[in-house]
Amino acid sequence: MREGDLLWTPSPERRARANITGFTNWLATERQREFGSYDALWQWSVTDLDGFWGAVWDYCGVQASTPPTAVLGQRTMPGADWFPGARLNYAEHILRRAGDGSDDDDGPALLFAGETVPLQTVSRATLATQVRALATHLRQLGVRPGDRVASYLPNIPPTVVALLAVASIGAIWTSCSPDFGWRGVLERFRQLSPVVLICTDGYQYGGRAHDRREEAQQIAAGLPSLRHVINVPADWDDIMAGPAPAAAEFRFEQVPFSHPLWVLFSSGTTGLPKAITHSQGGILIEQLKLQTFHMDLRPGDRMLFYTTTGWMMWNFLVSSLLLGVQPVLYDGNPAWPGPDVLWRLADEAGVTFFGASPAYVDALARARVVPGRQFGLDRLQAVMLAGSPVSAECSDWFYRNVKTDLWLATGSGGTDTCCGLVGGTPTLPVYAGEIQARHLGVAAYAFDTAGQPVTGQVGELVVTQPMPSMPVRFWGDEDGRRYRESYFTEFPGRWRQGDFFRVNQRGGCFVLGRSDATLNRDGVRIGTAEIYSALAAVPEVTDGLVVNLDRPGGGFFMPLFVTLAPGQVLDDRLRAAIRQRLRTEYTPRHVPDAIIEVPAIPVTLTGKKMEVPVRRILAGTPPAQAANPSAMANPDSLDVFAALASTLPELR
Repeated sequence: MREGDLLWTPSPERRARANITGFTNWLATERQREFGSYDALWQWSVTDLDGFWGAVWDYCGVQASTPPTAVLGQRTMPGADWFPGARLNYAEHILRRAGDGSDDDDGPALLFAGETVPLQTVSRATLATQVRALATHLRQLGVRPGDRVASYLPNIPPTVVALLAVASIGAIWTSCSPDFGWRGVLERFRQLSPVVLICTDGYQYGGRAHDRREEAQQIAAGLPSLRHVINVPADWDDIMAGPAPAAAEFRFEQVPFSHPLWVLFSSGTTGLPKAITHSQGGILIEQLKLQTFHMDLRPGDRMLFYTTTGWMMWNFLVSSLLLGVQPVLYDGNPAWPGPDVLWRLADEAGVTFFGASPAYVDALARARVVPGRQFGLDRLQAVMLAGSPVSAECSDWFYRNVKTDLWLATGSGGTDTCCGLVGGTPTLPVYAGEIQARHLGVAAYAFDTAGQPVTGQVGELVVTQPMPSMPVRFWGDEDGRRYRESYFTEFPGRWRQGDFFRVNQRGGCFVLGRSDATLNRDGVRIGTAEIYSALAAVPEVTDGLVVNLDRPGGGFFMPLFVTLAPGQVLDDRLRAAIRQRLRTEYTPRHVPDAIIEVPAIPVTLTGKKMEVPVRRILAGTPPAQAANPSAMANPDSLDVFAALASTLPELR
């Protein structure tokens, strides 16, 4: 299978029933605008921002208690002012038809399974009632709009309830998965000064129960701003057993469009993780657009995407409730007790949209799992791949092993905007290794070093027009300096995503990995600073450098290079100690695939570790092209990495 080979073409019937076809028909009737191709529609969406986003607002049924005075006020980036004057509530859009006694109240809102929990459903009425109960309890505790509520919970229904309850009262949500160690959690939560912590006693993973009571206590003790701790299940059960106000009596807090909804965290590559703050309105309209047009979802669909609550894909999964989609939550190891556990769940739950990562596909291929032969998957219509670059072989795997008539909607986006930038379009063909198109409303281009858009060449992924879900701020970044430096310094007034990017003549896209030092491990971004922080506590190690490499044919290889104190030996005992510290203080994803001793860590004249040049050298770039020796304190240190590039078996 070669890159660009045709894998699938939508049938005329599928194109006709696609949501994006319905949208173009509506535009012709309601806005007197006609488009002969997807590219023409995209061009309009990124040049007439008022016309496009105003149409999305109307077509997707956004409701505001106070209407906006415009679609876009201030237009510059950063600082674009979307839908000024509007007041609304994200959670209200999810729950506006639930719990009101209508005929579909008993229908499922979401489904859930775990390693020790068989598939079960949560009805729309139950979800709405529990949200009202918790929201009322939080109000009674004194939580007000703008207060932060932190979660240390796994991917279970109470976590969804908690997010919606927090959003419904105008408070601000933030979350870390309980596989995070206490130190990594505090580096994030301390920045926000949360007033409430909702935490778990433990979770099940890989057939083993993990007790997190001690970690939860350390987290709570390290947050002086906390006024209350809600424990799941003990406190939770008491709250749910109490009375909840009826739907007609409950008040959803009406907040400005730009009011913060949640804070997601970057990986912490160069210091503390950035506290990326997204708005209620921005996430609402962006997720409605994305999941309606680029995932082609509709009420009654069921979506399974394996994720933890510390990854933006969890927020993405919950947002599918906006469309009446029924998300399928899974809490546990996706490869235990066997590698087919998620496909078994997809079959049992009647999943229509399945989300995966290329690394997961690689594991399935090695385990010789053939879902199409092992399971019925009668309702499955689409698969989305996200998290890392997708090879032609990975794309082809689905058509050989799952279904021949399957829409493969490869996508790429990020925590920064909590959405996709490029991805699936159900009316276009699927080509091997290629992302179908740039998303509507996303003016994404490949920029060369001169700041000019190029076609057919690798450049920086740059977005030239504002999007509603761009962060409203970084929490604690009062003057906006860190925000501007993160996205707008290299190309002023334009958003630099931090990915290598290529667009071909037909509009197909290729996201080719990070152009900075951020690690991308199984779709989850990890900061090198977190690894270095843990490494500093290992007395035998004097310094370290970590990179993550895309392996030929798919998958990742993340080596950690270390220098040792005099007289120390990098043996199995020391390797195990390093791995255990990273696993305990952060997550299993922080554990490297290999630990390799080197004589020196390459640094600049100012002492900055040179992760990006090392990664390029290990990928085959000559040292003289990867780094400027005159800017280095120890240019000879690169030679050992050039030698490793040809000898490490994982790179071949």
